[in-house]
Amino acid sequence: MNIRIVLLLVPFFITGCSTVSNFSWSKLSPTNWFGSSLELNNAGLGEISSVTPMEEKALNQTLNGDYRLRKGMGMSNGQMTSYYEALNDDKVMLVFHGNSSNRVERIDVMDKSIETPKGSHVGTPFSDLYQKAFDVCRVGSGDDNGKVLCRSPESSRITYVFSGEWMGPSEIMPSDDKLKVWTISKMIWQSK
Repeated sequence: MNIRIVLLLVPFFITGCSTVSNFSWSKLSPTNWFGSSLELNNAGLGEISSVTPMEEKALNQTLNGDYRLRKGMGMSNGQMTSYYEALNDDKVMLVFHGNSSNRVERIDVMDKSIETPKGSHVGTPFSDLYQKAFDVCRVGSGDDNGKVLCRSPESSRITYVFSGEWMGPSEIMPSDDKLKVWTISKMIWQSK
């Protein structure tokens, strides 16, 4: 068989015919073989920070094309806001929220492969980070109703959203004993 034909057919066999348009060639790079190089820290996510423009090209370049971006618009406190969702296999892994200056203001992280400098990630149990919720956690509201939000011990700009089983009212904080088995379902970085 002609080698050119084989080389043309390899992407179809690797990814399947229907997903070739979503295939990221950068995933073949040896630097991506052993997990994500993105880290959530006080400055932001990898090289994405409060000075990063809310533009698909700028976000894609920093994310190495590992996600498919989808733009959206929403309302927050009566103001029109823009956001980008970063998807992997049609699952939302990251959400970038913009401010009035068209810069990244908030990042929601749902991708389990992204960690903080001390190794916290989606799935980390409450008990690995905290002994008690008092003075560091609050009950969630809006999209985070029924969840508990806690300030990260690593950075004042990072908040962990914990989810778990709770039979009580959503506006009441579960006991520390219940919370210890709850896990991080989302990490939020905010520029301020």
